[in-house]
Amino acid sequence: MNTDKLLLMKDALGRWCRMAGRATSRPVLVMWYVLQSPETPRSDKAAIFTSLAYLVLPIDILSARRLPFIGWLDEVVALSTLVNRMSKHITPEIEATVEARLDSWFPRPADISTD
Repeated sequence: MNTDKLLLMKDALGRWCRMAGRATSRPVLVMWYVLQSPETPRSDKAAIFTSLAYLVLPIDILSARRLPFIGWLDEVVALSTLVNRMSKHITPEIEATVEARLDSWFPRPADISTD
């Protein structure tokens, strides 16, 4: 995959994830790291790249501006289907990397103990 395209995608996904929040970003980051994995077949990488590009690019089949709830539905369905299809490539290492990235973007509040 072209390095320039991957860098552009990485920047776009980072902005999108920070805007979307921790829970919504998790499956996106999982797919990003599956895309980066050398064990992921090229055909699966192409499917992941296409789905992630659809998520962050301003082109939409169903516009979220015109149809606020329905407009997000196509992205949710596409991402859910992708994660389900690619789950065989999700390793414990990818899970740990995703959690570390999420913790850096969305720090969890420290536990407050009351004595």
